[in-house]
Amino acid sequence: MLRPRIAIDGYNLALEQGTGIATYGRVLSQRLGALGAEVGVLWGQRGASGRDELLREIMLLDARPPKTPWLQGAVFDLRAKLRLRLGATAVPVPVTGRVIRRGMEARTPHADRMWNIPDLYRAAAINYGVGGRFAEVTLPDAPEVMHWTYPLPIRVKGARNIYTIHDLVPLRLPYATLDVKRRILGTLRGIAAKADHIVTVSEASKRDIVELLGVPEDRVTNTWQSVELPAQLTDMPEAMARGAVEGSFGLPWGDYWLFYGAIEPKKNLGRLIEAYLASGSALPLVIVGKQAWRVRQELGLIYADDGRILGEADAGDGTQVFSRRLRDRVVLLDYAPFRLLVSLIRGARGVLFPSLYEGFGLPVLEAMSLGAPVVTSNVASLPEVVGDAAVLVDPYDVRAMAEAIRAVETHPGLRAEMAARGPRRAALFGTEAYDRRLAEMYAKVGVRFPQVPEGA
Repeated sequence: MLRPRIAIDGYNLALEQGTGIATYGRVLSQRLGALGAEVGVLWGQRGASGRDELLREIMLLDARPPKTPWLQGAVFDLRAKLRLRLGATAVPVPVTGRVIRRGMEARTPHADRMWNIPDLYRAAAINYGVGGRFAEVTLPDAPEVMHWTYPLPIRVKGARNIYTIHDLVPLRLPYATLDVKRRILGTLRGIAAKADHIVTVSEASKRDIVELLGVPEDRVTNTWQSVELPAQLTDMPEAMARGAVEGSFGLPWGDYWLFYGAIEPKKNLGRLIEAYLASGSALPLVIVGKQAWRVRQELGLIYADDGRILGEADAGDGTQVFSRRLRDRVVLLDYAPFRLLVSLIRGARGVLFPSLYEGFGLPVLEAMSLGAPVVTSNVASLPEVVGDAAVLVDPYDVRAMAEAIRAVETHPGLRAEMAARGPRRAALFGTEAYDRRLAEMYAKVGVRFPQVPEGA
């Protein structure tokens, strides 16, 4: 049986610190490889161009891609738009092993083949914003299926194009994202009309796609997501993990609360901090997350209220402009390497994730798989992910959230029960189950795998 040829986009994979969608793309590439597919990745990196094959391979992993002056950048944008208008053809990037990838597994997908079109994703967004047209690109020896892991206004010629729509948060909570709503709605409607199939990651998101975009149910498949944490991290002896947490962050093992994720309105950090303070907990709250936008509103409670005034808006929106009042109670970490984040999760008294809306909610699945007690929201996809293995609360109800924090802190039996149930629940989203769901979904567009798991 010939190996099916499937390509994914490298749009989120190229981000320096990644996103949940980047994790989705990496896991998808790995599972496609395990199913026996020939996996390709289409990048849009500016530096990975030119005639030198080795340089193209090097530049895909360059930690500091070349910066260009504004005027030169505008020329590049114009050239990229013209390239798309005329029909862009991707340039192959060698996969030779000459560039060492060990240690880069958290950033790089599994790939048998790679291509690059410089500035593809930026140019496609500009192209769609100006003319409302999907870009069409050509890949040498086109794959059977192009799986876009994000709703991008692009198609690959000669392939069946399927798109993953993770959620419709910009449409359901328009005040909670910075997306240009007219553009994102137009792109989503275009995908609804043009896609050979649509993939999503929860029943909640599937309902939204069917109801808001009018897509027939049989054209949308929910595969959920999967989590596959490296064994060298999950199996690390507790003494070593404890040492890493205490040595790196000065945090006592088992005696802190943890939130991790982007600091943005939908994550509900403002209410979480209010609930944490109202709970009377003496344990510190650790917040690990990149500051996205509306930081002032989300984190305002943790700064001084002693007559000092928040910094002027034009002084920056980061933590440095605030006078801290609760320095010993709330710990802000802009970023933690994944190897340390896993230890932080393992050592938490509980993981708090009261998001207002999630397409899936990967942090709660990761936390459950590591045996950490979880308090999360009773809305959108989160109840279907956690089942009975977490404490569910109304994310708009600060009192209910505070009571949940207090209950988890003061009842060892409740924590032990969640620590036992969490890994069992997470196993339902393990790689074997995910492989079966992927095989079922790809069968709908005519793809069969040589290594189909039992039950598919």
